[in-house]
Amino acid sequence: MAQVDTAPTQPASEEKPEDREASKSVSPLRGLLPFFRPYRHLVLGAVFALFFTAAMSLILPLTVRIVIDGLNEKGLAEIDEYFVGALIIMGLLALGTGLRFYIVTRLGERVVADIRMAVYNKVIGMSPAFYEKILTGEVLSRLTTDTTLILSVVGSSISVALRNTLLFLGGILFMTVTSAKLAGMVLLLVPVVLLPILGLGRKLRRLSRINQDAIAASSGEASETLLAAQTVQAYSHEDASRGHFDALTETAFNAARRRIYIRSLLTVVVIFLIFTGICTVLWMGARDVRAGNMSVGELVQFLIYSVMVAGAVAALSEIWGELQRAAGATERLIELIEAEDVIKDPEHPVPAPDPAKGELAFRDVTFRYPARPDVAALDNLSLRIAPGETVALVGPSGAGKSTIFQLLMRFFDPSAGDITLDGIPLHHMLRDEMRRSFALVPQDPVIFASPAIDNIRFGRPEASDAEVIAAAKAAAAHDFLTALPQGYDTYVGERGVMLSGGQKQRIAIARAILRDAPVLLLDEATSALDAASELAVQKAVEKLSKDRTTLVIAHRLATVKKADRIIVFDQGRIVAEGTHNDLVRQGGLYAELARLQFTDGELPEADLENA
Repeated sequence: MAQVDTAPTQPASEEKPEDREASKSVSPLRGLLPFFRPYRHLVLGAVFALFFTAAMSLILPLTVRIVIDGLNEKGLAEIDEYFVGALIIMGLLALGTGLRFYIVTRLGERVVADIRMAVYNKVIGMSPAFYEKILTGEVLSRLTTDTTLILSVVGSSISVALRNTLLFLGGILFMTVTSAKLAGMVLLLVPVVLLPILGLGRKLRRLSRINQDAIAASSGEASETLLAAQTVQAYSHEDASRGHFDALTETAFNAARRRIYIRSLLTVVVIFLIFTGICTVLWMGARDVRAGNMSVGELVQFLIYSVMVAGAVAALSEIWGELQRAAGATERLIELIEAEDVIKDPEHPVPAPDPAKGELAFRDVTFRYPARPDVAALDNLSLRIAPGETVALVGPSGAGKSTIFQLLMRFFDPSAGDITLDGIPLHHMLRDEMRRSFALVPQDPVIFASPAIDNIRFGRPEASDAEVIAAAKAAAAHDFLTALPQGYDTYVGERGVMLSGGQKQRIAIARAILRDAPVLLLDEATSALDAASELAVQKAVEKLSKDRTTLVIAHRLATVKKADRIIVFDQGRIVAEGTHNDLVRQGGLYAELARLQFTDGELPEADLENA
């Protein structure tokens, strides 16, 4: 009975980039503070270097004024001393800048590495319901694109923004001391420059978020289709997939193009306003020098501070856009880190049985998948499985068989009722501890891009090579593994592309054998095996089942017949149970399935019992 019911794996709904809420300000950057706290010493070092370099930059114009005003009044020796002092200041500025770059860059790399680990550690433990609402490719985009953007900002932009803020404030102060009148003129220009920055900045925030979301959507599309490349090609869907990906990529490009245009316009406006203001101030200063109200050195000093302040404002206008993009990226990453999982560990867990006897019980269990809340996958189900019992689950597609496995592994929690292991409700135990009692062989085995031996050892990472080989022999995998180019150390490719379907299944079975768990869950575990391999694996499974509770979703007659008990499901309910012969004699759904799928509907019931 090649019937399989699986949990929904596609998103219930796909958010469009324009539907995502844009970051209203740079305030989401506060979400990075917890990642900075462990590195206070680096933060303090960066702040010290920042203030030091800003101070050296602000002192330089003073030395220039002294030199210029002293050209006609001081001797050569004093002038030489002034230039030596200026060289010392520039040397200290260079050292401080290098120190600032080292500390800030290192801090940025460390913080972003921690963010990546925090996001991955969170999402790897999220239940399947979480992935019904978000594409895996979008999560990967946030782990790569968004963290790279944050690295650029933390490792550079924030430091540059703070430095230019200090230069702006310090420059204004020294300008005021040099000439209050001219400084007043400059301050009048500041609001004129800030208005376009704030006005166009809102558009930049919205376009930046759309751009980032569109990139994430295209990454999700690429991940989904590339992982299913054979299916895409088998159904001649390449052009449609290309078209969809191209449309998403163009959406990202168009948002980026509009963002670049706004930033370019902002740069033009700000630079024009700044340097128009400088020219105006210089014109007024020249008239004051001519009138004897200030010296040439003071005018040059004021001009340098004006250029410094103008450069700081221009840099801040550039960095403002980067900070807004980083705020959007931070917002997206914090969403993942703070995401609430519907499946949670209890605050006061009960220790899981160690070792477990393997007694399983479903008590009045009703369950609906989040993506299909109107349909009960299991409807008021009660079932007890004794320790060491082998039970086969049969029924048509969608009857609820695979849902049993999903609930036992606590990938989902029932809507009503309890599921227990050795009398302890599953939701009273830590998921990690509880799951150690189970070994699962899915119908579609997962093979990792690593050597074959590591794929088997995934079942029990501390297992020795000898134990891995013994498990492979028990799963009838040893012969084909030793025939590979590097034997057990052969790299099997992404998702095991170098292996056949049957070979993948045997590796998955070996992984479950190596885990040596009290409860074995087999979901069509032999469906891709040839007759000889199936017989070998069937013997291994029978031997393995003697000491543990085994639940089997199977369509092979041999597997079903040898089960201690067969449970027949239909529409989320148990409609019959018993041995193969009992169920055939009773007629009903099982006899019909057996007749249709075991014998192509050709044998009478008497022959079915002996099939």
